Amino acid sequence: MTALQNPESIRHFQSLCDACQALATRHHGPSDLRLYADGYLHALRRSSILDPLAQRRLEEVVERWILDPSSFIGADGDPRTLYQSGYEQSGYEMGRN
Repeated sequence: MTALQNPESIRHFQSLCDACQALATRHHGPSDLRLYADGYLHALRRSSILDPLAQRRLEEVVERWILDPSSFIGADGDPRTLYQSGYEQSGYEMGRN
């Protein structure tokens, strides 16, 4: 993994990680997390807060991190249940009522 060396990049990475973990615990799926991360990175790019090299490194790290299923765990510690809604977990999914 490309190491982040810019303190501002590290702060943004941590902020993005925290936000994505919060979304994941509210049963948002991988596509929602990707969309959120893309929007965050786009806004950061448009604001020019980071220099271009730091921005590119941050985007590379986020890309690898968000695609790694081990980055997120479910509320019960099981990554397989992370993206299931409470509705599905209660047994009321289609065909199981």
